[in-house]
Amino acid sequence: MGKQRAKRYQTYTEAFRASAVERMKDCRNVGALADELGVHRRLLYNWREQALGEAAQPSQTSLERELRRQNGELKRLLAEKTLEADFFKGALQKIEARRQPNSAPGATPSTTKSGS
Repeated sequence: MGKQRAKRYQTYTEAFRASAVERMKDCRNVGALADELGVHRRLLYNWREQALGEAAQPSQTSLERELRRQNGELKRLLAEKTLEADFFKGALQKIEARRQPNSAPGATPSTTKSGS
């Protein structure tokens, strides 16, 4: 079997990334630019998305992060309770559908009462 080489990840400075993203704006062939810079083409797109994301979204405070986490947790709990309510609603409908009409006086009901 052949030897496996360990992948080495190179880190790039923020200035290099910013320069690459800036050059990418006017570039017609991103693949050629990637070859020229010695990086993978997808990496250039990732850097561009990061730059756009940082510019569009201001940094969040710890309070905002906590509120977003709590909001997500509350949405999850609400979804669980909605599923439970739907389950019990369906079960109640099935029980009511099984009940026979009690038309004769003194007739025994089709289901027993709780505690009997």
